[in-house]
Parts: sequence; structure tokens; C-alpha cells
Amino acid sequence: MQTTPLTKNDYKGSPSTLCTGCGHDLISTQISNACFQLGIHPFDVAKISGIGCSSKLPAYFMSQSFAFNSMHGRMAPVATGAKLANPQLKILGISGDGDTASIGIGGFIHLIKRNVPMVYIVANNGVYGLTKGQFSPTADPHSPRKTGEIFLHDTLDLCTLSLELGCGFVARSFVGNPAQFAKVLQKAFEHPGTALIDVLSPCITFNNHNESTKSYPYLKAHEVPMAETAPFADPLQAIAAIRESYRKGEILTGLFYSQPEGPTLPEKLHSPARPLSEMGVDNLRPNQQKFEMMMEEYLA
Repeated sequence: MQTTPLTKNDYKGSPSTLCTGCGHDLISTQISNACFQLGIHPFDVAKISGIGCSSKLPAYFMSQSFAFNSMHGRMAPVATGAKLANPQLKILGISGDGDTASIGIGGFIHLIKRNVPMVYIVANNGVYGLTKGQFSPTADPHSPRKTGEIFLHDTLDLCTLSLELGCGFVARSFVGNPAQFAKVLQKAFEHPGTALIDVLSPCITFNNHNESTKSYPYLKAHEVPMAETAPFADPLQAIAAIRESYRKGEILTGLFYSQPEGPTLPEKLHSPARPLSEMGVDNLRPNQQKFEMMMEEYLA
């Protein structure tokens, strides 16, 4: 067991292979900093991701932590299983706007409803950056691609959706505002249930042109940060404020809502506190008498 104090180097990962200047790398840096400042040991963290540029992030920070790169859109169910299998681990989910808001939307909804204890970060750039910049569901209406193609649909806002689903911690941040993101991230790690952070992270290759509403200059010019100590007391107020900001052409960022919302999934299931790997056969399966009683109930 390690007894020497950890340094910032213990929270580093492999060199990034993302495009130079990608906002996602700033997310990795802030995660490393937050865990270091909070004294969260890398051995106590499990990093779960799906597929996409955002889902490569776990390789770039905290190399000593557990990690699992799942299938596209499957981060949420894998993270749920990891938390139930080892409740002692802090689960950190890294996903993207396509990975979460499209193929993974079902898993995302059920994770929120179940209140799985974890930090869920969405690196949101409005495009599928790994597959040549197609629109994702979080793209804004009438925001064109570099080719001139216009997004014809309404945006899917993950923060308002999470608030409607009863998530107890909902925030939005922007990589161009690292001080705010750092503070929100630290609070997310301290939240007892699901903590969602939608991080606006421009794709400098496919979605950082002048006409894009997800570009760095646009976000920097239209971001309206909330006061640090003033999350809304009611989720409906937060939803109304987010929608009003859209109507004004503004992008509201900050901690929208933070309240412990009922029992977590392990509490609902009365799950044991010990990891399943540390439990013996007698704890993991019923004895013959209990098995026969169960079968009688099923056959009754």
C-alpha cells in the first residue's frame, strides 16, 4: 500500500493524440487537478467511456486508475455495473454529445433515473469529431457545418433533460472558463448521487468556423456565467433560466442545481458495501435451503 504523498505527476496520463488545441485536453487537465486537490487516490477511481474523441480522454489522465473503454453509447450501463460490483470505487464517466445524446440516450436516461453515484462528464462539441464532423443531436438549429450544410432540427439540451429526469446535480461549463469548470468539477466529486456536467468543448477541426455556434469565439462571446454560490433552488427554475438564455442568444453556464435527490441505486437495492470480488461463495449464491424456497415461490 502506497504511503508516500502523491504528486501531480501521479495524476498524469499518456500524451494526447487529439488535434492540437482540442478543448477535450483541457477537460483532462482539470480532472487531474480536481482529483489531486481533493486527495482522491487514482487507485480509488474507475474511468468509464464509450466511443468517440471524448471517450479517448481517460487515456490522458490518471494512468494508475482503473479504466474501461466500452462500446459506442454504452458508457452508462457499464458504469452502472461497475458501481454495483465495487461500491468503493469513485466512478467517472466520460462521454460525448453523440455518445450520450444519440445512441446512448436510453442508457443515459436510466442512469439518471436510477441515481447512480458517479460524475458524468459530457464533452460537448455538437459534432461527431471522430467520423468527419457530422451533426450530433446537441447541434444548434441553423448552425452550419464548414460545408454549408444547416442543422434542421431543434437541439437536444442535456441539462434541461437531466433536470426533468430528477438529476440532483446539473451543471454546464465551457473549456474557455477553466476556473469555473474546476470549481464545478470539485463540487461534482463531492455529490452523493449522479452529477452531470455538460462541458462545451469546441472541435477545432470540424466545428470552429466563424458561422458555428459551437466555436470557441462564439462561445466566448455569448457565455453568461452564473454566480458561483447561487444554484437554483428548484429544477423548474433552472430549466426556465436555461431556455430563457437560449431565447436571448446567450449561453448560460455554471451549477444550475445541486440537491441530494433521494436514495442512490445501491441504497435502493440494499447492495453490500464490499466489492463483489472480495466476497465468498456463501455470500454470492444462496445455499440449498434458500434455493429450494425460491423455487417453491416460483412454482407456487
